[in-house]
Amino acid sequence: MNATVVLRLPDGSTAELHPGDFIGRLWTAALQVDDARVSEAHALVSLRGGELKLLALRGLFAVDGTPVREAVLQQGQIVALARGLELVVEAVVLPDQVLALEGPGLTRQVLSGTCSVYGRPSPRIVGGYQPDAAATFWHTGAGWRCAVGGAAPIPVAPGDAVVVDGLTLSAVAVALARAEAQATRVRGAIASPLRLVAQFDTVQLHREGEPPVLIGGIGARILSELVALDGPAPWETVAREVWGDEGDRRQLRRKWDVALARLRTRLREVGIRDDLVSADRSGSVELLLLAQDTVEDRT
Repeated sequence: MNATVVLRLPDGSTAELHPGDFIGRLWTAALQVDDARVSEAHALVSLRGGELKLLALRGLFAVDGTPVREAVLQQGQIVALARGLELVVEAVVLPDQVLALEGPGLTRQVLSGTCSVYGRPSPRIVGGYQPDAAATFWHTGAGWRCAVGGAAPIPVAPGDAVVVDGLTLSAVAVALARAEAQATRVRGAIASPLRLVAQFDTVQLHREGEPPVLIGGIGARILSELVALDGPAPWETVAREVWGDEGDRRQLRRKWDVALARLRTRLREVGIRDDLVSADRSGSVELLLLAQDTVEDRT
């Protein structure tokens, strides 16, 4: 009960991706590709119109030799992320039904790949594995499993109930055609367009049909500086704009790490991708914006 595309990699190994999984250089990518020609978040697997599609995020790709920004995934296709860097579509699985969770305070949400579930302060589901989550759900290829707290994993099927932080959540089957609007997630957030309004000491995050989220304090300063820079920058450059009076580089790094962790926690709490602020292995940091996201600089 999970939409899946199986890709064969250049080294002969295979990778299974689900709606909301992305391909890129980031360590958070479901398929991490260590190649300078591949963007941090290069392409996204999405469930739309009852079909699995590959959507360009921050990089283009070619399918069977033709450059495209969007493609319906089909068995036998050759997807080139860069010249000579080709992925072969081994299989596309589209089940009639997928699994969703619902319960008090939680509207019906489709599970995809690996999902983490929080019960407090309000119930929510985020994509990927989060070590502080109350429960984790994942698909094994044969079915869904769940681990609550430190308990041993158990199988989960439609009709089952799982207690998370004292809340009883029900597993239900949803027809694939009805699930597609909910099924695409990106690292902890529904992939609806995000509008970021930077105002230096505050930042507003807007999503369609939802109340705006307000970020303040140091977190807002970090986001605003990244908006103003409009591209990758060394962490120290951003940090010195925020803490200009800190002369000790080690103390500056400590402040940066603590502030960034708090900002990402806050983003995760309100259901926004915690990798919105992305850092690479070289120490550069930037805003990871998807194709439909917009930014307004009022600083």
